[in-house]
Amino acid sequence: MTQQELTELNLGQSLDDLANLDPRGYGVCKILYAAARERAGEPLTMHCARALHRSIKPNDFVYIITGFVLRPFKKAETDGIISAVLLARALVLAFGAKPVLVCQEENVQAAKAIAAVCGLHTYDSMDAIRALPIAMAVIPFTKDRAAAEAQADGLIAQALPAAVVSIEAPGANAVGEYHNATGLNMTELEAKLDVLFAKLQALGVLNIAIGDLGNEIGMGAIAGQLRQYIPYAGPGRCRCAATSDITGVVSDCSGGIAAATAADYLLTATVSDWGCYGMIAALAFLRENVEIMHDAELERAACEAAARAGMIDMYGWAIPSIDGFGLAINTSLVTLMRECAREALQLKSTCKTWFEKTLELGYFEGAANA
Repeated sequence: MTQQELTELNLGQSLDDLANLDPRGYGVCKILYAAARERAGEPLTMHCARALHRSIKPNDFVYIITGFVLRPFKKAETDGIISAVLLARALVLAFGAKPVLVCQEENVQAAKAIAAVCGLHTYDSMDAIRALPIAMAVIPFTKDRAAAEAQADGLIAQALPAAVVSIEAPGANAVGEYHNATGLNMTELEAKLDVLFAKLQALGVLNIAIGDLGNEIGMGAIAGQLRQYIPYAGPGRCRCAATSDITGVVSDCSGGIAAATAADYLLTATVSDWGCYGMIAALAFLRENVEIMHDAELERAACEAAARAGMIDMYGWAIPSIDGFGLAINTSLVTLMRECAREALQLKSTCKTWFEKTLELGYFEGAANA
């Protein structure tokens, strides 16, 4: 093991631990992380960041998929959209990439508002950003199953991306139905984003999915853990029959909330945005540029912009909060993650002797899979 490998292992684990901080205390993040960490064989934030680091080149397109609409307000939640735009910023800084945000129609206004405080120019098509720096495209995706295949094919025909990253995006279960966290049917409200994700995966595109419960795109990679331990996830556990709307009562699909799509790279966290932040911090370390990771001030501005644009948190409040967590904890986590990356870069030479002496004694040999 080298000094770089040891740093990536331990920095990655620190970022994973921060992303899986459990202020609520009910442990869902621990259940998800155990299975995802075992599958990856190394810290998830660094595992995913390393994949981006080796796959993206200047001017490459990267698709970022996000957007969950919540009942009863039928508005999109803050989790997912905030980190999606901050990831777009990071990819521009790290690679000079061309990020394309594909999202629910309800996310478009917020995406543009957040991009404005991040310094990114937004456009409505991929053609518009091909020759432009510091720009991203924002494209709404259909909720119509029949139209999803054609729209996905059309986007891919315009630009095959180097990678696709899904963050807190709705994933259909094995029988094609979408659910919220409490098992209610959401199929009519959600964009069919997993159609695009699956097509890109089938084409061999690097695919990363970030989730915090099990009903998100990509979480089928740990389906066994979900069905056994996550409420509403197993077959017959969803509450479709209890879902009422202006369209009436939805028949029970009996499929559970667990998403069927299984991402090649899976990153789980207490809050999906936190998982994405950890991946960005790991990428900042790998690219040796801490500015790739945003700071607490920009996190605050992004959260406030999302709230002003009509986004709501998990509990329905139209405030700058993510999954019920306010600015204090979100800005604190961003600061800690950024400082972890900064210290790891800054102390490479200062601590070189300590690395050498530690490595000589062999404790960390084979530790990546521990």
